[in-house]
Amino acid sequence: MAKFIADIDVMPLKALLDPQGKAVTGSMKNLHLSEIENVRIGKHITLEITADSETAAKAKVDEACKKLLCNQIMEFYEFKLTSI
Repeated sequence: MAKFIADIDVMPLKALLDPQGKAVTGSMKNLHLSEIENVRIGKHITLEITADSETAAKAKVDEACKKLLCNQIMEFYEFKLTSI
């Protein structure tokens, strides 16, 4: 058995409006940071997993994302797996 750390990023789909990101983008102008545009806000998740192989660990992380961590109707995810 091996241990891995998964770093998962979940972001709103590009085709959908991101109200939080829109609000932050608007606030950038008020802070004299008008060069910053199109802010998108998501979430970053880190978890540890024990698995027989990197392939098995990736499969489990993918399953966790699809079943719990990401609403695939409105969000997409990507992750990086690191052996520890």
